Amino acid sequence: MTDPIFDKSEQLKQVQQGILPGETIIAVYDCIGAGTGFLGITNLRVVIQDKSFVGKRTAITSIPYKNIRSVSFLSNKSWAGQFFSSSSIAVDVAQTTYEADFRGMDKAHHVHTVILQNIT
Repeated sequence: MTDPIFDKSEQLKQVQQGILPGETIIAVYDCIGAGTGFLGITNLRVVIQDKSFVGKRTAITSIPYKNIRSVSFLSNKSWAGQFFSSSSIAVDVAQTTYEADFRGMDKAHHVHTVILQNIT
């Protein structure tokens, strides 16, 4: 078992507080932009901190891999190769799509790969 990758120790601690027996944290990445504070990935689920609720409320949302319909790279460019150099992803769950913007393409690629491996 390897230590989790993380950007901010306080975000890692928030995810650690909700870990289930047998669950391991793979990574917790800080997100930029409005709404999402961080995105964590474990061997069982995706954990998203959502700061977009009315009244400055924050939610920690857990999404089991079995509930994820798709994962996408987001880009405002359309030419070949651009999507795989994006630092944003979208996770589609039933009626909701969660978007996360990362500091760096490598983090978006890592999250996309882990989710894809767990939903296929």
